[in-house]
Amino acid sequence: MIQLHDVDLKLLRVFATIVKCGGFSAAQAALNAGQSTISEQMNHLETRLGVKLCQRGRSGFRLTEQGVAIHEATQRLLSAVETFCMDADVLKQRISGKLNLGIIDSTITDRDSPLPRATQRFVSRGHDVHLSVYVGTPAELEERVLDNRLHLAIGHFPVRIPGIHYSPLYHEALGLYCGHHHPLFETELEGAELGKAIGASRIVVRGYMQQYDLDVLGVSKAAATVDNIEALAILIISGAYLGLLPMHVAQQWVRTDEMRRLPITNSQLESPFDVITRRGAMPPILHAFLEDLTQCSGSTGKA
Repeated sequence: MIQLHDVDLKLLRVFATIVKCGGFSAAQAALNAGQSTISEQMNHLETRLGVKLCQRGRSGFRLTEQGVAIHEATQRLLSAVETFCMDADVLKQRISGKLNLGIIDSTITDRDSPLPRATQRFVSRGHDVHLSVYVGTPAELEERVLDNRLHLAIGHFPVRIPGIHYSPLYHEALGLYCGHHHPLFETELEGAELGKAIGASRIVVRGYMQQYDLDVLGVSKAAATVDNIEALAILIISGAYLGLLPMHVAQQWVRTDEMRRLPITNSQLESPFDVITRRGAMPPILHAFLEDLTQCSGSTGKA
């Protein structure tokens, strides 16, 4: 059995950084080291572990099969070390360490989001905390919360996964939009006639909210599917598709007449945001941030 020492942890962190950056050259700035030093460290790590971790050369950088397995184990190990450090801080009665937060894309313009206010409140308390923010799809966020790469994440999560705690946070207002070149951009249709025209149009939906989008619009299938809001906006602006878009995101294109919100009457045009955490013991750093997040959202609901 391999015995790990401090130097091994350092080398594993170097390895994790190389993989994250996509190669030796790309990792030089992040590691503040030259390529020869990084290569020497990797050779040392491979010798210590007794396996070849990666292929590097003119063909580019790629992990070997053993390298993939070691990288996954490294992620788990470094996460466990980080969790231990945070738990140890309880004995010192202070909050410090690293807080890994995940969010979905295109929330920066949403004034209803409590995240900016909660972050300001949390940081102003003087905690010795390094905040790391990851932007991803709902599925990616759930996966990263489950394997401890993220302490919490905020987004749309219509399907509940075992092992994750879901708590309602706030709602995002939606509208149905078309681009300037879409046939309905100049329409005066309303009610049933507009609904019929929508049903005859190409619809783009959010993959993670597909059934919700279809049900709201009263259509049975989508002509396009996306996993982020930027892609959704691109297809709507093209004039080829109709789609539900957060109103705070669409406003910039409505002002320039590149988009128009269609007058459909539906009081349920909103997407719920949840905050998710892994079930189990909660480190103090996470507990403190969630308290500030709850205070800034005014939400106390649990799921």
